[in-house]
Amino acid sequence: MPPLNWRHHTLIQALLNRGPLKEKDFHSIFSGVTGKNPGSHQELFNDYLLKINRELSSLQFELRACRDQYDGNVWYGVVNNVADEQSKLGTKYSVPQIAFYKAIIEAIAHGEMAQGSISNIDALNIRLENQILASMGSESQGGPHQIPAAIRNFTMSQKEKTLDELMQDTWLCLTPDGNIGLGVRSCLDLRSWFRSSDIPSCEVCNEAAVKGDLCQSKDCVARIHHYCLKKFFQKRGEILCPRCGKQWQNQLPKAEALEEEELIGTNQSQPSTGRTRSQPTAGRERKRPRANGGDDAVTVACSSSQASQPVSDLRRITRSLARQL
Repeated sequence: MPPLNWRHHTLIQALLNRGPLKEKDFHSIFSGVTGKNPGSHQELFNDYLLKINRELSSLQFELRACRDQYDGNVWYGVVNNVADEQSKLGTKYSVPQIAFYKAIIEAIAHGEMAQGSISNIDALNIRLENQILASMGSESQGGPHQIPAAIRNFTMSQKEKTLDELMQDTWLCLTPDGNIGLGVRSCLDLRSWFRSSDIPSCEVCNEAAVKGDLCQSKDCVARIHHYCLKKFFQKRGEILCPRCGKQWQNQLPKAEALEEEELIGTNQSQPSTGRTRSQPTAGRERKRPRANGGDDAVTVACSSSQASQPVSDLRRITRSLARQL
C-alpha cells in the first residue's frame, strides 16, 4: 500500500491540533485538500479514512466518528486505543482529577433514567474516598488509611477547577438544562468502556444510550436516543417498542414532528457522506435505522460550544449549596 501523502497528513494534523471537529468542519477540510465533496465522492472519502486508520493502527491510534448524545450531530477525532498505566502519564491531569472524572462518568453513564447528566451539586458532592474503597472491595483491610493523601485532601475548590478544565477540554459539557454531561472526547474515547461496563444500548443504532428515552412498559428495559427516535418513527403512525412490541408512550411532540419533517424535506437534496469498514456512518443519510443495526451506528457526545461555556459563576453559586448538603 502506498504511503500517506500530504493530504492524509493534513487531515490527521487538523484533528490533532484542533481536537474533535464537527462533521461539516471536517468535510470542509477534506474538500479543501482534495477538491472533492465527501458527500458526492463517498468512495474517495472512505478510501482516505481507511488508509489513515491502517497507518494509525500501528501506533495504537484511530480516526473515529461519534454522535452527540444530546443533538445527534456527528464529530470526528483521533483517539488513543492504549489504556495502560504508561499511557496515563501523557495526561496533564493529576491522579485525584482522573479519579474525580471517572466518578462523574460512572454517575452519568449508570443513571437509571438515562438522563445523560448529573447536576453540578451532585458532581461536587462525589466522595472520592468512597470510589476508592469500592474499587478495592474486599481487599480494603486498612480502611481510610489506604486512601492516598492526595485523594483525601482533594478540596471543593479543586473539584470546581477540575470541572472547568474538563469542560474546556471537552471531556465534559454543560447540557442545555445546566447539568453536567458527556463531552465529545469522552464518547470518542470511551466507546469500548461503555460496552464493557454494560451500558444499555439504543434499540435503533445499537450504541450506548447514555442519554435516551425509556420504554414505559413494565419490565421492559428498552431505551432509544431521542434523535434515533425521530428517525425510527418517521411515519408518525402507531409507535411500537422494538423490544417488547407494545405501544411506545414517549411520542414526539407535534411541533417537533413537523420540524423534523421539514428538515427531511430540506435534506433530500443533500448528498450523504461515506463510511469505511472501520468508520461508522458519518453523514446525514435519509435512511431509516434498523433495530440492532450496529454496523450503521456511531456513538454520541456533547458539542464543544457547550463544553467551553464558562461556568465560573455557576461554581460560586453551587459551591456554598454543596457544602450545606
